[in-house]
Amino acid sequence: MSADDVSAVLGVGSPAAARAGTPGARAALHTAAAEKLAEEGRWEQAYGHLRAAVRLLHGQCATVGAAHGPATPDELDRLRREHAEAREQSRRDSLTASYNRRYLDERLAALLDDLDDLDDPTVRTTGISVALVDIDHFKQVNDTYGHLFGDRVLQRMVAELDAGLPEGAFCARYGGEEFALVLPGRDLTEAVDICEAARRRIDRHPWLELHSALRVTVSIGLAHSAGRRAEVERLIGEADELLYTAKQAGRNAVAFRAERSGRVLLAGPAGGRRSIPQPARTTG
Repeated sequence: MSADDVSAVLGVGSPAAARAGTPGARAALHTAAAEKLAEEGRWEQAYGHLRAAVRLLHGQCATVGAAHGPATPDELDRLRREHAEAREQSRRDSLTASYNRRYLDERLAALLDDLDDLDDPTVRTTGISVALVDIDHFKQVNDTYGHLFGDRVLQRMVAELDAGLPEGAFCARYGGEEFALVLPGRDLTEAVDICEAARRRIDRHPWLELHSALRVTVSIGLAHSAGRRAEVERLIGEADELLYTAKQAGRNAVAFRAERSGRVLLAGPAGGRRSIPQPARTTG
């Protein structure tokens, strides 16, 4: 695999740059080229670059000539599996196994940008809902029981959030003790019901199994884009604003805006609370 091949695949730099540097640096170039080719389904070429990277890292010749022979079907299948596994791992949060922020940003942007091209026609008519879920007083959990204990709470939290998600929806760790639920093809009423059910499951979860004095609740802000194009930042920003409202209103609640009036409401029993803040709509 020549330096010219690497430069051509990556579309950057020059053959001289690809030939220069340490073996590790050149191996990194070959690995990047393999990743790009694999994403395009060009498995044999990708395999050649990976093989070159391995030889460089083991102090062997980087040139892959005809003497090595073409990749066998088994080798190509193994490469496909390894690439798929590596790609999936890169999308997952290492602690909770939920999707990570990178996947959330990429997938949500794709859903919002391609409403007209999605396979599911219901998404085009009902839109997309995004909920931000934050564990109430989670700092106290870490301070009282330690961070390793807090990690166990986060893992159980993801299991409860995933349990009630409909097909096509997903959960991602947004950061720290905050998670995002993305609900394509669900109208506002359905999305509110899904989020309120998640809140109830978490409130009723047997947290006492972890510690006799432990109780965990969540606050949720739910934003909805009703069949129209929207920006990721706007939708996330609105969900974040509503999450803050849910906390101001007493926590352990789902906050959302009524479609017609635009008023902020709380779902379920929390809807009967006396004081529900009404922040001005500042996003879209």
